[in-house]
Amino acid sequence: MEKAMIRLRMSTQDAHYGGNLVDGARMLALFGDVATELLIRHDGDEGLFVAYDKVEFTAPVYAGDYIEAVGEIVKVGNTSRKMVFEARKVIVPRTDISDSACDLLEEPLVVCRAEGTCVVPKDKIRK
Repeated sequence: MEKAMIRLRMSTQDAHYGGNLVDGARMLALFGDVATELLIRHDGDEGLFVAYDKVEFTAPVYAGDYIEAVGEIVKVGNTSRKMVFEARKVIVPRTDISDSACDLLEEPLVVCRAEGTCVVPKDKIRK
């Protein structure tokens, strides 16, 4: 099945709460971007995100963290596409050392998992 991945750094603009904590909804926005790429790869169209069936936040995300969001189409219907997503923290800032120090994590830390369904209208499926 199709897979896609994006990686980006959370900025202070992403921080929504005290202590530079990033709102969990930011992970869902990343999953939406991954879903769009998956649909373009699979169907040649951006499609529409219909629903999340399951969302699980497993660790906090802070400004300065690098997040890798991955997704995969796991089931294809006539117009529906069932997908699974995972967001992983791969780099963390080390402000305790200096204002520019960071560590690459030996093992990525899963911060969010989700399952969802997207649809591509029949008349827009090009592949």
